[in-house]
Amino acid sequence: MTTYEENMEFLTQEQMRKNCPSAFTEEPSANVSQHYTHIPTFRVVEDMEKLGWNVVSAQEVKARKKSTKGTQKHMITFRNTDIVVNGDDGDTVYPQVILTNSHDGKNSFIFQAGMYRLVCSNGLVIADQEFGRMKIRHMGYDFETLRETMTEMVEQLPLTVESMNKFKQTKLTNEQKYDLARKAIATRFKVQEGQKVEDIYKIDLDAILAPVRKEDSGDDLWNVFNVVQEKVIEGDFEYVSGVKLRKARRIKNFKQDLKINQELYDVAKEFAA
Repeated sequence: MTTYEENMEFLTQEQMRKNCPSAFTEEPSANVSQHYTHIPTFRVVEDMEKLGWNVVSAQEVKARKKSTKGTQKHMITFRNTDIVVNGDDGDTVYPQVILTNSHDGKNSFIFQAGMYRLVCSNGLVIADQEFGRMKIRHMGYDFETLRETMTEMVEQLPLTVESMNKFKQTKLTNEQKYDLARKAIATRFKVQEGQKVEDIYKIDLDAILAPVRKEDSGDDLWNVFNVVQEKVIEGDFEYVSGVKLRKARRIKNFKQDLKINQELYDVAKEFAA
């Protein structure tokens, strides 16, 4: 998978083509339905730019077969610099819109909400049930449909701010911190029904909870969640499997990243006051 490190700069079209060529595919897969209308993702990108949303990240999964190359699933992340949440504690957060699509007829344009923390250059994904995700089908796409979809998402942004403030206002006990860390780690490991991750893998939860930077120190749910989320996604922890000490790997597949991020957000919500 090709990736582009997220930062505060917008991608040029040349960078997008290099990192995510499937977004520019002019023809869909030969397997699509006769009712399928091919809308190149880049057309949506251009329309998003008209609405003030620019690309900060472009990724695509690796094509498993030669026949799927150019039509595989991809993800584009947008940010609007006019929309920003400035916390009283100096924690600046930019709402994001995450678009996933493919040109094989298996996916609609799916828009999800996310957040980008400036302090750690870290992206979070809001769970579907918290914010909702929106679809636009290929056979009925037009600019006004996109405008209405983005307007609806922006109107729901106060829910994101409200959720973030609730996290900041929730203080965790040490027992709750360890419980959150255990549940967060479980999102990365598959275990059989009835088993617990901690019974199979030995993980130093104190290391999971240790802040990477002083800005993340504190007992509130927002800080603890961000510390744990970063460790889980970045693979910044070690674990013992059997008798072997292993180093976790950074999650690079964006489909897995989205899934785990949503599960992590759901875990954190359990602790919100």
